[in-house]
Amino acid sequence: MTDLHGAVQALARVPRLIVALDFDGVLAPIVSVPSDARPLPESAAAIEELVALPDTTVALLSGRGRADLAAVSGFGSPVRLIGSHGSEFDDDGSALLDEEQRARLDHLAAELRELVGGQPGVTLEAKPAGVAVHVRNAPPEVGTRVLDAVRAGPATWDGIEATPGKAVLDLSVARMDKGAALDLLREREAADAVLFAGDDVTDETAFARLRPGDVGVKVGPGDTAAQHRVDAPPDITTLLQQLVEARRSGS
Repeated sequence: MTDLHGAVQALARVPRLIVALDFDGVLAPIVSVPSDARPLPESAAAIEELVALPDTTVALLSGRGRADLAAVSGFGSPVRLIGSHGSEFDDDGSALLDEEQRARLDHLAAELRELVGGQPGVTLEAKPAGVAVHVRNAPPEVGTRVLDAVRAGPATWDGIEATPGKAVLDLSVARMDKGAALDLLREREAADAVLFAGDDVTDETAFARLRPGDVGVKVGPGDTAAQHRVDAPPDITTLLQQLVEARRSGS
């Protein structure tokens, strides 16, 4: 892992910058009830300062549905909210599904309700382009059994994309990931460089798309393609504050 402070100082000098951040485990500490998650106040304040700077785009790139992301983050325009691993990219938050995908989504949701119904601590999160199976609050043996059943069943269907995360398995009928979403955002914003921070395996597709001059920051343990690592969300607060100061001063 290389010098993060120096990388931030260099990044602050680029003409057009994107700051893209995962939400859970990066801006907000992981909590047992997903709807209780909130960004650290100091990180939220730094984001408000960043997005007010010229030629600086801030985006939250999350596995959450876009409406859910808006509710827990408290952010709206001009912060870009990209939900469902990039499947909800439009400003209206809709997923672009054709008739076949919508039928497949209905079938998927019904099958998952049947498969996990009544299992203690297991919850289903409906998203515009898929369903997430959460087992964070389930007894370990229940969580393992449920995820194994989902992997052996609906996750193998044609047209279903399965994305594992921390105590969650996301199933989607749309072929999109955070890396593809980051590429699209970079193109739309004509950015010269990108800072991306994430904590989960789902963020690795974004780290893999970073280019020379970009900065990738992994939060917490685990194998990663990111060049830099920090321990926890408060370290992201510090990073964002340093970036605000450096970009504001033009250093």
